Amino acid sequence: RRSTILQQQFNRTGKAEHGSVALPAVMRSGSSGPETFNVGSMPSPQQQVMVGQMHRGHMPPLTSAQQALMGTINTSMHAVQQAQEDLGELDSLPPLGQDMASRVWVQNKVDESKHEIHSQVDAITAGTASVVNLTAGDPADTDYTAVGCAITTISSNLTEMSKGVKLLAALMDDEVGSGEDLLRAARTLAGAVSDLLKAVQPTSGEPRQTVLTAAGSIGQASGDLLRQIGENETDERFQDVLMSLAKAVANAAAMLVLKAKNVAQVAEDTVLQNRVIAAATQCALSTSQLVACAKVVSPTISSPVCQEQLIEAGKLVDRSVENCVRACQAATTDSELLKQVSAAASVVSQALHDLLQHVRQFASRGEPIGRYDQATDTIMCVTESIFSSMGDAGEMVRQARVLAQATSDLVNAMRSDAEAEIDMENSKKLLAAAKLLADSTARMVEAAKGAAANPENEDQQQRLREAAEGLRVATNAAAQNAIKKKIVNRLEVAAKQAAAAATQTIAASQNAAVSNKNPAAQQQLVQSCKAVADHIPQLVQGVRGSQAQAEDLSAQLALIISSQNFLQPGSKMVSSAKAAVPTVSDQAAAMQLSQCAKNLATSLAELRTASQKAHEACGPMEIDSALNTVQTLKNELQDAKVAAVESQLKPLPGETLEKCAQDLGSTSKAVGSSMAQLLTCAAQGNEHYTGVAARETAQALKTLAQAARGVAASTSDPAAAHAMLDSARDVMEGSAMLIQEAKQALIAPGDAESQQRLAQVAKAVSHSLNNCVNCLPGQKDVDVALKSIGESSKKLLVDSLPPSTKPFQEAQSELNQAAADLNQSAGEVVHATRGQSGELAAASGKFSDDFDEFLDAGIEMAGQAQTKEDQIQVIGNLKNISMASSKLLLAAKSLSVDPGAPNAKNLLAAAARAVTESINQLITLCTQQAPGQKECDNALRELETVKGMLDNPNEPVSDLSYFDCIESVMENSKVLGESMAGISQNAKTGDLPAQHTHDAITEAAQLMKEAVDDIMVTLNEAASEVGLVGGMVDAIAEAMSKLDEGTPPEPKGTFVDYQTTVVKYSKAIAVTAQEMMTKSVTNPEELGGLASQMTSDYGHLALQGQMAAATAEPEEIGFQIRTRVQDLGHGCIFLVQKAGALQVCPTDSYTKRELIECARAVTEKVSLVLSALQAGNKGTQACITAATAVSGIIADLDTTIMFATAGTLNAENSETFADHRENILKTAKALVEDTKLLVSGAASTPDKLAQAAQSSAATITQLAEVVKLGAASLGSNDPETQVVLINAIKDVAKALSDLIGATKGAASKPADDPSMYQLKGAAKVMVTNVTSLLKTVKAVEDEATRGTRALEATIEYIKQELTVFQSKEVPEKTSSPEESIRMTKGITMATAKAVAAGNSCRQEDVIATANLSRKAVSDMLTACKQASFHPDVSDEVRTRALRYGTECTLGYLDLLEHVLVVLQKPTPELKHQLAAFSKRVAGAVTELIQAAEAMKGTEWVDPEDPTVIAETELLGAAASIEAAAKKLEQLKPRAKPKQADETLDFEEQILEAAKSIAAATSALVKSASAAQRELVAQGKVGSIPANAADDGQWSQGLISAARMVAAATSSLCEAANASVQGHASEEKLISSAKQVAASTAQLLVACKVKADQDSEAMRRLQVMVTDAGGKILLLERAAGNAVKRASDNLVRAAQKAAFGKADDDDVVVKTKFVGGIAQIIAAQEEMLKKERELEEARKKLAQIRQQQYKFLPTELREDEG
Repeated sequence: RRSTILQQQFNRTGKAEHGSVALPAVMRSGSSGPETFNVGSMPSPQQQVMVGQMHRGHMPPLTSAQQALMGTINTSMHAVQQAQEDLGELDSLPPLGQDMASRVWVQNKVDESKHEIHSQVDAITAGTASVVNLTAGDPADTDYTAVGCAITTISSNLTEMSKGVKLLAALMDDEVGSGEDLLRAARTLAGAVSDLLKAVQPTSGEPRQTVLTAAGSIGQASGDLLRQIGENETDERFQDVLMSLAKAVANAAAMLVLKAKNVAQVAEDTVLQNRVIAAATQCALSTSQLVACAKVVSPTISSPVCQEQLIEAGKLVDRSVENCVRACQAATTDSELLKQVSAAASVVSQALHDLLQHVRQFASRGEPIGRYDQATDTIMCVTESIFSSMGDAGEMVRQARVLAQATSDLVNAMRSDAEAEIDMENSKKLLAAAKLLADSTARMVEAAKGAAANPENEDQQQRLREAAEGLRVATNAAAQNAIKKKIVNRLEVAAKQAAAAATQTIAASQNAAVSNKNPAAQQQLVQSCKAVADHIPQLVQGVRGSQAQAEDLSAQLALIISSQNFLQPGSKMVSSAKAAVPTVSDQAAAMQLSQCAKNLATSLAELRTASQKAHEACGPMEIDSALNTVQTLKNELQDAKVAAVESQLKPLPGETLEKCAQDLGSTSKAVGSSMAQLLTCAAQGNEHYTGVAARETAQALKTLAQAARGVAASTSDPAAAHAMLDSARDVMEGSAMLIQEAKQALIAPGDAESQQRLAQVAKAVSHSLNNCVNCLPGQKDVDVALKSIGESSKKLLVDSLPPSTKPFQEAQSELNQAAADLNQSAGEVVHATRGQSGELAAASGKFSDDFDEFLDAGIEMAGQAQTKEDQIQVIGNLKNISMASSKLLLAAKSLSVDPGAPNAKNLLAAAARAVTESINQLITLCTQQAPGQKECDNALRELETVKGMLDNPNEPVSDLSYFDCIESVMENSKVLGESMAGISQNAKTGDLPAQHTHDAITEAAQLMKEAVDDIMVTLNEAASEVGLVGGMVDAIAEAMSKLDEGTPPEPKGTFVDYQTTVVKYSKAIAVTAQEMMTKSVTNPEELGGLASQMTSDYGHLALQGQMAAATAEPEEIGFQIRTRVQDLGHGCIFLVQKAGALQVCPTDSYTKRELIECARAVTEKVSLVLSALQAGNKGTQACITAATAVSGIIADLDTTIMFATAGTLNAENSETFADHRENILKTAKALVEDTKLLVSGAASTPDKLAQAAQSSAATITQLAEVVKLGAASLGSNDPETQVVLINAIKDVAKALSDLIGATKGAASKPADDPSMYQLKGAAKVMVTNVTSLLKTVKAVEDEATRGTRALEATIEYIKQELTVFQSKEVPEKTSSPEESIRMTKGITMATAKAVAAGNSCRQEDVIATANLSRKAVSDMLTACKQASFHPDVSDEVRTRALRYGTECTLGYLDLLEHVLVVLQKPTPELKHQLAAFSKRVAGAVTELIQAAEAMKGTEWVDPEDPTVIAETELLGAAASIEAAAKKLEQLKPRAKPKQADETLDFEEQILEAAKSIAAATSALVKSASAAQRELVAQGKVGSIPANAADDGQWSQGLISAARMVAAATSSLCEAANASVQGHASEEKLISSAKQVAASTAQLLVACKVKADQDSEAMRRLQVMVTDAGGKILLLERAAGNAVKRASDNLVRAAQKAAFGKADDDDVVVKTKFVGGIAQIIAAQEEMLKKERELEEARKKLAQIRQQQYKFLPTELREDEG
């Protein structure tokens, strides 16, 4: 066979340009007149074509992309060479036994290795084809990153393949082929890959043929390798056909090239001619490319990625053919030539189509699953269309015609099969199924005719739907086997592809590890890869088992279970891989990882769908499958026992005694819990959950059996091995009986005898399980130690102990030594639980011996006691130590059995601490030495106990979170440092005889300090680097897992109740997702809080979703709800992870895009959850949606009321209210009709209820809009009337909201249900409010009655609010009693307004009263109820508050109704009665306030109390001083603390002194606050102002003094600022300082008026004043030193000046405190500057002070002199 290769060479250093070198002639008039010139033409352009290889030296330099590819190729070459070296020798395996478990292990390993090798060879050939396709064109157009990705894929898969090949070669039998042959085939493939890598190097200069040859060699080597392992799925005939079809494409293309050559020869235009030649050349090249690609992928054509590469090569051919045809059409108009080209192109296209069709046929296995396949699929799809077309009769009938044809085809096929069937029984079954299907079809046709004749009749449509459902059921029954076979086959393919995709992703992850710059992301990826790698074998075994036993239900179930178990770790690996991609610096490795993650995600989605469908199709078979599994395990253990007796039982590779013992211990608990669940479900008669529990029990028993065999094979004691296998077999036997009894119990759920048998069998199994655990090595030794401690402790039970014969010092020394030994042994026990089983046995024995010695020493010490009481106390402590020691051994035993048990490590640590503490208590009791001795001993023992925890930092010892731990360590580290410093100091200053230890103590303290500093630095770094989303992801995953838990909790509500809450949380999640999209761009740091909120909402959603699924009917709806809530959980996990990643790197645009995509996905999945809920009850879901819409309308109306009240609600044009009146009335009447439909819909079908709810929501929306337009048309000059109108529509909206809620609650309920009565009540309120709206609309333009109408509407509104207030419904949130008291002020104001309106009888006043009354009463009732239901409020106070809230409202209603009467008949007598009504309201308000005060208890204070105001002002003054002091801090950079003395510079003196004064006055005001609080406590000032005149006056003085201190200090700070900056005089600074001194003195006087002079608070206050005064003097001195020279001049000038007339000028006093102080300071500044005006300034100052302090008590006033 020969073929011609056409190849192009590319070099883009430059290219020739076509153009004319002839220039047009320039004609000029010559000197001798016109001359003649010749006209001609240039010869045709000539060009020369050189053929050959370009010299390497002339090649252009490599681009950066080519350089990167070179790096990738070099790395890959090293990997290939390493793989070739590794394939040089076989792996060595440990000796394996011949028992059943060993044989199964070998077979499983062979299957797993074959699968992995096959998937890796698939990837290698697909990568090779990709390299061939990508390097086909111009090097300048080549995507080198994609080429690098393909090469990385090849090399990484070759590396992983070499490991699998070595293992498989060691396991293979001679029947398939020797291991050496397999290694040789693998080395051949590695060599072919090496050749390809050399050929595709940008610097190689190799011809294209070399690349294609190397690629072909890879294809051939791949086929040989697959044949060696027996995995060549594609037969030789198929490959031959594939290659012949590819060559047919090449031959057809060659013919097309010839035809194109003919066109090129006749083309006149050179450019067009060259285009034809180029297109034909490209066509030939792409065809040869296709042939090469087919040769590469033909051995692995079963892989989708290989099929994809071949199809891609086919597309390239297709495009090149089209380009060739277009070039020919442009080059010539010769119809005959073009006809030939077109015909040749058609031949190429047909050949290409045949090739691709051949590939697709193999992809679908080339064999239909059954003759019914197409018809069944059509029936299923069309019935779905009929269901979704309800309401469109025409569409339903059209779909019914298609359905009838499909069922006719299916019936005919079945009858044909029945006639051909040899077995008469099967023939009868087929004919019966065909008849059933034909009858269902006939019924459906009749229903379709009825629907066609009456397209508007909903009943006819419903009949057609029901007939379609019946037909669907009949189809399922008729074609069940075919459907099931197809579904299982689909699952097998999906599982196989998922396992292959996971293998590829693991390889890509390992390849990306070197270039991943984020260790945390890489570590997370590695962990997820390990989890997936653990699940791949089960998935592969499931596929192999199902394919080998196609009709075995157990094998199918095993595949389904392994597929479902694979989903979660697979999804986690996808998210980890995607998170790691941005941090991988190698672009090729990053692209490979990204593509693999994408492929895996697609495979997982298909696997999830296929497993769900298979689970539905295969039906409930878990119990029988579990029984088969347990019987198989029993047989395996029996076989192992035979091998053990013959000493032939060998551990499997990877099994150790410790690992198997731990597996057995942890699995024993899982077996126990799953059996308990099995018993519960069986007793309840729940078949589904019993099956789930049986399946889980069988899985746990499988692990238990493997672990038991491993323990027996690994132990060196034959008797122990036999005992372990016997006990494990007993467990299997008992478990089989238990599952069988559970199966029987399902048949008769209430049978007492069956229940009793079930309990007896369960008890026997539990006993066997305990025996099995007790056979573990080390367990018996712990039991012996426990027994020894118990025997020894009997010595303490005697009545009295003999006196000791040893000296006290000797007995004490022995006790101390024994205590230290026992404490150390306790630590060794704790440590041994983490080691091997033999260590625990030795440690428990030593602990037992040490306990005996300690007990003897303790008894000896008890004999030293002087009194009986002391002896009893010692004996009691010894008993405590005995009990703590037993608990320690029990905890150690439990932990050694199951190290992963929750809280087990914490319990062990607590038990060890208990031993230490009880020893310390005894030693403390017995030790009578120097102070500090016992504390040091106790501390040393405790340190010895906790030191062991640091040996295993990965094991938790508390329930604190990571960040709580960091915070705790930081706080305790500070305390530790301080404590060590104290120890060092006290040890050196104490009277110690050992002076030589001082240096050692100092050195130890310094080392300790350095260690504490190091740990603080480390912790701070850790806290700043680690993200927070791990806990959130775990929380969401845990919530998702609960959805699949066995028996859900007993529902406490209906589906409607849970539907409502699920909708609420679903929408909350959608809102949070949208907000996260926004924050990801604006404020990424806020994503953490949003992610936490989403986690919390999903937790609630999952719980409520589980209940909704449990209460949904039919079960399919529940399953759909549960599935979609789980899908939403996956979306939330991805979104939360992206939020965490974005917080770590807020500028990462890639992560931002991913977060936005995840948020959109969450929103989409929320809509799917809502649609599933709607399927559960379409009517109630529509009610929920409508209620949400109405809530939005109410909020919008509240906003409109705010605009109206502000006077900004105006019409857009000059329309009047009359333009809107009719529209309002018409819409309101439509709403009444909708209301009727809504009420009747509660008892009707969900569809009708949904329609009514949607209609009412639409109508109220329209009504609200027209009423708002009407209100706007009234004009903003009449806001009160606008508010009346909007309030009326708001009342209607609220009533509709309540009605929708009542309708939802009453849906599908019987007529006598209480919810029906609530519905009727809500409907009545709705009608009342609509009527009120209509009346208001009619009266709104009538100025004489609109006030009256508004008042009537308000009265009705208040009555409805009172009804809500009196209901037993608990408010969603609570408020404070102060809030309740504050709301009563609104009632007082509204009462006054109502009385005024009654007296004036003006409609404007009445409207204002109506509007104010609504808000006042509503706010009061809301605040009262929220405060009453505060958890701290007692029942008696709550009842009292609610009673007076009701009384107040009723009194106010009577007042408003009386105002109505007055408006109708305004007589003086009636107006006079208004006062009596208002007094009743006032009395109720007083009682209500007292009830609110009682809620707060004795701690409550009246916010209006002057003493409270005084304290608040004092604290406020202190805050103001501190704020002023902060201004000073900003004047200069912070330096070391200084004292304000004469050694400082002038500016520094001023600043430091001013800072000191600010600090001192702040402390002073706070002390005054404490003094004032003390006066209240002493009773010298009433906490409630009974003597408001006296105390209030005093409080006002204190308030004023505090304000003066604050204002003066503020002015001082400003003056200091100005002085330092040179903007003010020093005199102003001095006067400011003096003003501070004067104000502090006044504050002291104000506090002294009523204070106890000897009290602590007064003493503190006086100290503060003295301190402030001293600092003020320093400031004055600092300023004075600088002013000395100026003051001399000032005095001389003052002596010369004449005194002016001192007139009494009027002084205008500023009302602001700071401004007033500034005024005083200005006066004092003037006094110092101008000595001649001293007396005048003093008089002015006195006037200012007198006017500011004219309200003060006499004792607070200053003397004017």
